[in-house]
Amino acid sequence: MRVSNATVRRRIFIILIVGVVLYSALVTRLGYVQLIEGPKLSQMSDELLKREIKFQPNRGRILDRSGNELVTNMTVPTLVSVGAQIKDPRETARQLAVILEQKEEDVFRAITKKEMSNNQIPGGRKLSVEKARKIQELNLPGIYLAGDTKRFYPNGNMAAHILGFTGIDNQGLTGLEKIYDPFLMGTEGHISFPSDAKGRVLPGGTEDYVAPVNGMDMYLTLDSTIQSFIERELDQAVVAYQPDDVLAIAMNPKTGEILGMGSRPTFQPDAYRDYPSEVYNRNLPIWKTYEPGSTFKIVTLAAALNEGVINLNEGFYDPGFINVAGKRLRCWKRQGHGQETMLEVVENSCNPGFVTMGQRLQKERLFDYIKKFGFGQKTGIDLIGEENGLLFNLNKVGPVELGTTSFGQGVSVTPIQQMAAVSAAINGGKLMKPFVAKEWRDSVTHDVVARTLPTEVRQVITEETSAKVRHALESVVAQGTGNKAYIEGYRVGGKTGTAQKVKNGRYVDGEYIVSFIGFAPADDPQIVVYFAVDNPKALAFGGLIAAPSVKSIMESSLQHLNVSKRKDGIPKEINKALGERAPIEVPNMVGQSMRDVVTTYDTLPLVVSGKGQYVIQQSPAPGVKIDEGGKIRIYLGDKLTN
Repeated sequence: MRVSNATVRRRIFIILIVGVVLYSALVTRLGYVQLIEGPKLSQMSDELLKREIKFQPNRGRILDRSGNELVTNMTVPTLVSVGAQIKDPRETARQLAVILEQKEEDVFRAITKKEMSNNQIPGGRKLSVEKARKIQELNLPGIYLAGDTKRFYPNGNMAAHILGFTGIDNQGLTGLEKIYDPFLMGTEGHISFPSDAKGRVLPGGTEDYVAPVNGMDMYLTLDSTIQSFIERELDQAVVAYQPDDVLAIAMNPKTGEILGMGSRPTFQPDAYRDYPSEVYNRNLPIWKTYEPGSTFKIVTLAAALNEGVINLNEGFYDPGFINVAGKRLRCWKRQGHGQETMLEVVENSCNPGFVTMGQRLQKERLFDYIKKFGFGQKTGIDLIGEENGLLFNLNKVGPVELGTTSFGQGVSVTPIQQMAAVSAAINGGKLMKPFVAKEWRDSVTHDVVARTLPTEVRQVITEETSAKVRHALESVVAQGTGNKAYIEGYRVGGKTGTAQKVKNGRYVDGEYIVSFIGFAPADDPQIVVYFAVDNPKALAFGGLIAAPSVKSIMESSLQHLNVSKRKDGIPKEINKALGERAPIEVPNMVGQSMRDVVTTYDTLPLVVSGKGQYVIQQSPAPGVKIDEGGKIRIYLGDKLTN
């Protein structure tokens, strides 16, 4: 069939139109891809070709208030695999699995990943020196040891619960390491470049380098020397009394700065997996709640003095009990203290006397002061795991509950709450917020980036009342139940505490928490120390067990803080009924012959060291007074020449 020219022209025209439309669409699409999608597609191409090597920052150090390192970093080997260089992946995985103590299949999957390099091999991070040596000796193609960092604790378990620890990626998991992780961790750096499938750099490619930024150094309020005194006493208490647990806190009462804090049981931060989680997750000084016992009487005393319902010089008669709403509330001294002043009520820790204070205050005022002193709520200390404690609902407080609360029974508090409350009672009446992190500094320039300032929560009592509380508590140590905390030459105040333990809502026979809280100097407190022993297997009285520990921590701390000794304090009263003896003043024996020393000082507790006929040195120095049980060490040698 013959096709007309018109039909041919029409077909050609249609084909031309279609061609133009298709060409226009193609040009439009090419233009869109080139001009609009081009940058995005170019970026995607770069991402496919780009390889990135990450550089980890150094985690910030943690230091005490004087710049002594508590936590720092150390370099450790980490396993790295380069898949393209491994000749026999299966055999390599088998040999590594034996050393790393991992499943062979898990190691095989890790080293055969399609990555230029991989440092996420099971068990291959932060290797021990022994494992690293064994791997190095294998000389496996594609297997390398690279430098990595891990946290190092130069003082072992010192302040372990405060410091906390980090995970495998140096991320904070507990303690200050977790709370201030954003400040400590720093910012990751990297270098990126285009490469082929085998990791070779492509010609003409450009490298992009971003330097890592190290974490900030964190300075604490802790004094590592005072912390060491606390650790020493905690360990000694464990050995001496085999308690369920024991804890201690030292604080600056004027600022709320924690100078030291610790507890037993404890753990090694770099080996935390070897301990039960309840050991490292429970920071007892802020987590543990219990009836405080007589240390709580400081709150009742401060409230009663501030409200003017008692006078320390007024008389009071204690028959050994007080009847409240048909119930007899007894004093710890069954036969009673007889006639005494209100000051002697405090000295003797007389329960009926404190019940009387509570009755005069009435429940509304007493519980108002209890809350103002910070009980029933968290202090806000910058540590993990703080508890609230527990107070009676005011609507359920009857005469008996009012009475028992007055001497520290029936309420549940934390040690840190007691520290904050007692500090307020003796520092001029100001409730201060306890804190541990003092300041952050740039790890390179050491410039201060941020600082925590002392925070006053509220004024609870007047300065005049606070002075009266200090005087009364100094009298407790010098002439009352706290005399085991007396330190010759220092004015010390404090209060004992003995509380029967409660389990499942019932008091447990024969199980007690004994405690002592002390401060010095009594007229201008620089340090307050709390020590508590849970269920000691010995005489269960805070004055006999906890007070000597507080004395030891406080005496060492006062000397460390360069607090001068004085002679204007309340003199210690010697209780001969308890077999106490007056302190011994150390004589000067240097230069005397051993024969004269034996003849003249035969009653002194001497410890002799060295050989010779004459005393060439002695400790303590002449004039120092030592308590019963103390020792005088003399060193013998040749006669001294002038």
